[in-house]
Amino acid sequence: MPAKEMKTTCPYCGVGCGLKLSTDINEQGECLPVSGDETHPANFGSLCVKGSNLSQTLVPDGRLLTPYVDGKETDWHTAVDEAAERIKAIVAKHGPDTFAFYLSGQILTEDYYVANKLAKGFIGTANVDTNSRLCMASAVVGYKRAFGSDTVPCNYEDLETCDLLIMVGSNAAWTHPVLYQRIVAAKKLRPWMKVVVIDPRKTATCDIADLHLAITPGSDAAIFSYLLVASADTKHLDTAYIDQFTNGFEGCIANARKVTPDLKSTAEFCGIAADDLELLVQLWCSKEKTVSFYSQGVNQSATGVDKSNAIINCHLATGRLGKEGMGPFSITGQPNAMGGREVGGLANQLAAHMDFATPGAIDLVKDFWQAPNMAKENGLKAVDLFKQMEEGKVKVVWIMSTNPMVSLPDTAQVQSALEACDLVIVSDIQASTDTSKFADILLPATGWSEKDGTVTNSERCISRQRGILPAPGEARHDWQAICDLAKALGFASGFSYRAPHEIFAEHAALSCFKNNGKRDFDIGHFSQINQQEYDALLPVQWPVPKGRPEGTKRMLTDGRFYTPNKKANFISITPQKPVLKVTQDFPYLLNTGRIRDQWHTMTRTGKTDKLSRHIDQPYLAISPKDAQTLNLVEKQVVSVANELGRLFLRVKISEDQKQGQVFAPIHWTAAYASNAVVSRLVQPVVDPLSGQPESKIGRVNIESKTDLTYGFVILNQDLKSAVFDEKAMEYWCQIPLKQGIRYELAFSGQHNLAAMARELLTKTAIDAHQGQWLEYENPINQSKRYAYLIDDVVQAVFYFSPNCELVDTAWLVDLVESASKVTAQERSAILVGRLANIEDKGSLICSCFDVGEKQIRLAIKAGDTDLVSLGKRLKCGTNCGSCVPEINACLIADSLAVTSE
Repeated sequence: MPAKEMKTTCPYCGVGCGLKLSTDINEQGECLPVSGDETHPANFGSLCVKGSNLSQTLVPDGRLLTPYVDGKETDWHTAVDEAAERIKAIVAKHGPDTFAFYLSGQILTEDYYVANKLAKGFIGTANVDTNSRLCMASAVVGYKRAFGSDTVPCNYEDLETCDLLIMVGSNAAWTHPVLYQRIVAAKKLRPWMKVVVIDPRKTATCDIADLHLAITPGSDAAIFSYLLVASADTKHLDTAYIDQFTNGFEGCIANARKVTPDLKSTAEFCGIAADDLELLVQLWCSKEKTVSFYSQGVNQSATGVDKSNAIINCHLATGRLGKEGMGPFSITGQPNAMGGREVGGLANQLAAHMDFATPGAIDLVKDFWQAPNMAKENGLKAVDLFKQMEEGKVKVVWIMSTNPMVSLPDTAQVQSALEACDLVIVSDIQASTDTSKFADILLPATGWSEKDGTVTNSERCISRQRGILPAPGEARHDWQAICDLAKALGFASGFSYRAPHEIFAEHAALSCFKNNGKRDFDIGHFSQINQQEYDALLPVQWPVPKGRPEGTKRMLTDGRFYTPNKKANFISITPQKPVLKVTQDFPYLLNTGRIRDQWHTMTRTGKTDKLSRHIDQPYLAISPKDAQTLNLVEKQVVSVANELGRLFLRVKISEDQKQGQVFAPIHWTAAYASNAVVSRLVQPVVDPLSGQPESKIGRVNIESKTDLTYGFVILNQDLKSAVFDEKAMEYWCQIPLKQGIRYELAFSGQHNLAAMARELLTKTAIDAHQGQWLEYENPINQSKRYAYLIDDVVQAVFYFSPNCELVDTAWLVDLVESASKVTAQERSAILVGRLANIEDKGSLICSCFDVGEKQIRLAIKAGDTDLVSLGKRLKCGTNCGSCVPEINACLIADSLAVTSE
């Protein structure tokens, strides 16, 4: 087939960047790199390092290609029939609420729609929840309590035109990098624009902050409660707006005065300086054009809904809503979390932004769907769903495109639930995940570049995700799999779609069905869309009602809301600290989150070496003072534990961590590392209104392991089977290479290391009999090094030491990947551990151009003392910009060093 280029949408964060993807294949059999779509309103051609390297993830390794039933390979017809028969029997005997979907913000809107329709309209259960419950459920409830609807009022342009941007619990520099770079550019053009970051940690986002409020974890709501009081005291209320467009202000302000009566007590509650809080008040009162931009630090809390409403209260009270450069803006974490919200893909939603409690909504949806078994009440939210599963009340679960064994809190409980469930169906692109191990029926799904449908980003922009590559093996689209099951269950009349545009058209028709402006979500313009129009669909922000094909840039501009009296509601809140408190046994507060170059549970990003270079292993960030108290050193493996479990993580000593607080990233799974699933240590504490877990808070103890042997293994072939047992090896982590794989190890006990190296070699495809071993053992420092060569080409390298500070691996990786004959000098260097005249780049900072910290510092000393000159010399910071905060940190550190001298 001739090569072609198509526009599609990135499958990572909620920014929703437009991409261009070609079907061209290079000489190595790889897809050509993706590029940014210059016409897409989310990114205008810019991409982060994850998006830029999407083509590297399009590899067949580990793909699930055929269905499996009870561990045996089978065909689709058999798998679907078997699933249908088992579901029929269970539902007939125990009722429809024994069935559940657990979906994902990474499936497409069309997939979500048919799943929601099947469960709520035809099987008769509202047990349809999603991993979006873990990311934005509290923001949804906050919007609905205030506005009467899940209406995000802002757009991305507001972030560029505001005069004050308050970023709360968001490390956008790493989690939403393209959007963050838009903010950086806007601030440079408009130097009067101020940025305030409210976050317990000093993150990369603080790089552009005029003020950083390093609050006590969980105290966010008090900041905004006091801002409400201060707005009243300084006469910055918009009384006309309050009187005309809102309910409940008097009670709300009276409560705010009670819970945050003055500056001093509020600052003490939040653990910040009173002067810093006063500066925020001054900025708030002097700059009307304000956007409050919030994410997981607000949402992943036992009081996340109240925090959201505390923010919204301030905007309502000052009339900073529905206008350019103003508004409360919740940024979603996943590419289609909002699309799932549109169709009712949460257990407490019905469909098309209608709830079970919406008057007449159940009958309306029932009539539209011609549904025979309409659900009548809310289903089970994620954490409760898995609790009921463990208790045997939910007997069937279909898990689609997500990995709850890694993402849900209290992993041990999730495992018990899956083991207790009568029928676990898993749809995934990968054959082996932490969750798929528990599948009774395993179904191969299409992935990004193969899937065809729509997604909606954080600013309500609907974009097409286009299938440009053929589905591998027997993989099917999720909507097809759901419809196949629906037909096998006897519901063919409601699921006879031939293509995704038909589903989208029905979704659009439901959104405008008996709407007449009563509901915010209306895309009725697309209710008759055909295949050609669907294929040509351009990005557009909803609502897109009939007669308004251009969509809607900004919501709530007329002061009309979706409450019974069309006025917005002030919500009285009481700031609360996290439920979990540190104790003598567990004295450290654990924060969890994302890193720059990885995504969720690494099913996609973990395949490429490029995205593993910046941070290649799971770690525990800890303050220098705490590290000193515990006698810890950089890169040491430590035990991190609480009542729920134990992890082993690398130490990362960071000045950005507050004393008593530690941080660990969420990405590593049992497929990539041992004892590193951070959710294992997260208690299943949830917000009572949204059901969203308090995943940002844990309490742990940290213990040094002093008897460990450290090592790394570099192989030009991956291991055929898992040989690292968690019981025998406290720590292992695998890191992909361009050719082969690297393992980092730490283990206790006495081992014959030479024998271990030889045994590992037999677990690969490397010929273990025709080569030559090089061996070196240092009796002074007890280090041992082995290498295996065939015809002078390095096949494998093994280093072991009682010291965690092993030699740099970069040049050894290059040596193994090159597959070229080594020189005598290189032979000696392998055993010595250092190659003369090799450049030590230091820890990687710029992933796009492979630039390390030591290179940057040398360039600074040579006179490149700003971003522009560094970019000209090294190219760092000139592509996606994700590394700019770390480059700036180097510039500041070197400047301070010169000053101190």
